[in-house]
Amino acid sequence: MDLQLKGKTVLVTGSNRGTGRVIAETMAREGARTVVHGFDLTAAEAVAAGIVKAGGEAHGVAGDITTDEGAAAAFHAAVKSVGPIDILINNYGTADAGSWSRSETPDWIEAYEKNVLSAMRLSRLAMPAMKERGWGRIVMLGTIGSTEPAARMPHYYAAKGALATMTISLAKELARTGITVNIVSPGLIRTKEVEDRFIAQGREKGWGTTWDEVEPHVLKTFMNNLTGKVTTTEEVADVVAFVASPRAGGMTALNIRVDSGTTALVV
Repeated sequence: MDLQLKGKTVLVTGSNRGTGRVIAETMAREGARTVVHGFDLTAAEAVAAGIVKAGGEAHGVAGDITTDEGAAAAFHAAVKSVGPIDILINNYGTADAGSWSRSETPDWIEAYEKNVLSAMRLSRLAMPAMKERGWGRIVMLGTIGSTEPAARMPHYYAAKGALATMTISLAKELARTGITVNIVSPGLIRTKEVEDRFIAQGREKGWGTTWDEVEPHVLKTFMNNLTGKVTTTEEVADVVAFVASPRAGGMTALNIRVDSGTTALVV
């Protein structure tokens, strides 16, 4: 399927590493002019250079988007690189460890700054030009924890829950403008960090020393889902790319779970 992304411009926040990097690479592979964002310019430019080497068009920008000034700097650098932003993917966020007993007020505020206000800042910056052109896509990266939050990391899940409600509010604000707003919510994602962590546990528990050996035990011990596999970063990126494309014009105000059937809820 041609996602019709050729010629579109996209900014992916927090795309200097992890799932954000794969999303940026996927968007570029589909033909979009892609801006890779990181807090460190060297890291962002390194990812952009890799995309260019693979035949895509990409540029690196930096800015601390947990502040108004840093968000503005990153956004305006992106516009300078590729022109008006057609697609904004608010991927940046962090799942910092914590608990009800250990996470203090500053931890809750920091979680909100990172996971909600960073997306709010970039969305407000991108909206005016999208409205002028009568087309745009804003995609948030959430978590299935906004549907089924755990007791652990309450500050993180509270923030991601706020991001989900903010998504619906923004979709209503932008009704009939040609701009859609959705949130893609993964469950556990098979990142390198996740693989390394569980393979290390697998060695200790005698499960094996490779991901193929350890994965069945991860599913049995730590989670359950319907597919019998942990969702990959590429699978998440493919969903994001579709939702961000002109082909998904009938989708807005949705919380789309990509969790291999972990939640399996009618919501």
